[in-house]
Amino acid sequence: MIRVVLCNCTPDEAPTLARRLVEEKLAACVNIIGGVRSFYRWDGELCDDEEATLLIKTTEERFSKLAEKLSEYHSYDVPEIIALDSAEVARSYAEWVYEQVR
Repeated sequence: MIRVVLCNCTPDEAPTLARRLVEEKLAACVNIIGGVRSFYRWDGELCDDEEATLLIKTTEERFSKLAEKLSEYHSYDVPEIIALDSAEVARSYAEWVYEQVR
C-alpha cells in the first residue's frame, strides 16, 4: 500500500528534509508546497506562521522508519506527521514508488 504523508516545516528546511528522505530511500518523491499559512496554539500562545507542506510518497513498510527519521531531522519539537493510506493508485506509479524505496 502506498502512503501519502503530510508534514509542515519552515520554508527554509523543506528542501533539506525532502532531499534527505529521498536520498535515504525513505520516500520515493517529496513535493514541497510553499506559501502555507498556519494558525495554531503552542505553549498557550496563538501562532501565525508561514510554512511549507511536504507531500511525501512512501510505502506502508517504510512509513515507521520515515516517521522516525523525519522526527529526528525536523526542527520542530512536535512535527506534524500524518499518513494517509491511498484508496487507489495507478499500478505503474505504485510499482515505481516501491522500486524507489527498496
